Amino acid sequence: MYASPSHPAEAASVGDGLRAGLAHLLDGLPPRQAARAVERLIATYRGRTPTDAPVLRDRSDVTAYAAYRMPATFEAVNSALAAFRASVPGWEPESHTDIGGGTGAAIWAAEANWPGGNRRTTVLDWAEPALALGRELAGSAGPAGLRAAEWRRAVIGDGLRLPETGLVTVSYVLGELTGADRAAVIGEAARAARTVVLVEPGTPEGHLRLREARERLTAAGLRIAAPCPHSAACPMEPGRDWCHFAARVGRSALHRRVKGGSLPYEDEKFAYVAATRLPAPAPAPDADADADADGEAPAGPAVPRVVRHPQIRKGQVLLDLCTPEGTLRRETVTKRHGADYRRARDTAWGDTWPPPAAPGAD
Repeated sequence: MYASPSHPAEAASVGDGLRAGLAHLLDGLPPRQAARAVERLIATYRGRTPTDAPVLRDRSDVTAYAAYRMPATFEAVNSALAAFRASVPGWEPESHTDIGGGTGAAIWAAEANWPGGNRRTTVLDWAEPALALGRELAGSAGPAGLRAAEWRRAVIGDGLRLPETGLVTVSYVLGELTGADRAAVIGEAARAARTVVLVEPGTPEGHLRLREARERLTAAGLRIAAPCPHSAACPMEPGRDWCHFAARVGRSALHRRVKGGSLPYEDEKFAYVAATRLPAPAPAPDADADADADGEAPAGPAVPRVVRHPQIRKGQVLLDLCTPEGTLRRETVTKRHGADYRRARDTAWGDTWPPPAAPGAD
């Protein structure tokens, strides 16, 4: 999903600030040492090396891995939050808790989507070195809202207790937890938060973890706002297909060195679910109603989402859609459809269909 954030200029600015801050942290760390640290950590997370010792051993480990992974995590969470934000225009979280947030990529993504707010922001993680570096990075390179964030060591699992909060994010964490701890974290997030956004790797395993979490969230009374246009059971058949998207990430010199790639970018494949207690769209939205009875902006009407790369053929575009009815269907848009055909040719994987009307459009 090459998602366009709701505030593209602010998102680019926040992302640039993050990359600049990471580059500054890498100053003085020899490139070969940074690359070796990243390679070792990747092998550890993939289960190829023993894990009976701390994974992030020292500051150089944390710095190298943050420089390697934070931009991709930022872009994935930024895309997920942008999709959620588009479904609830006008709403802004008054507080944000990032569970297992490490160096804090998700709080940078929240700032990109809701810039300049006065959110109470808290990052919880079990790794003190990661929290320390995240605090330093936000303090030196982050916007004002991030500099006031609280960074707190916490056990991520059974026993986690959260204060009531507007937004909870959990990104690239569920796969590190036992089944019991995953259930406890999701249950606590659902209890405490108005909105819960989960991001996992765009793999079949990541999708299965999100399916399970999705069921727990809906059972707790939340509705699914993105990417699914419905809160019914996921229509994708486990083992045969999985829901995932992609976010484009600029490659740093460290990325190119570790991966041996020459392209200036790569695509981060990710899966996500955004669930909320905010009001569901009314069957016939009143265009004159700016807010509901609680003063919150109503969610927009659910529309299908493109769940695979559109197939552009001569005179037609094939769109695979997940629909508000909870089904998958393919829609063929041809030249005979006029403006819809032109819009279909510009529609990307992860977009809604039909796309929102441009300002001033008839």
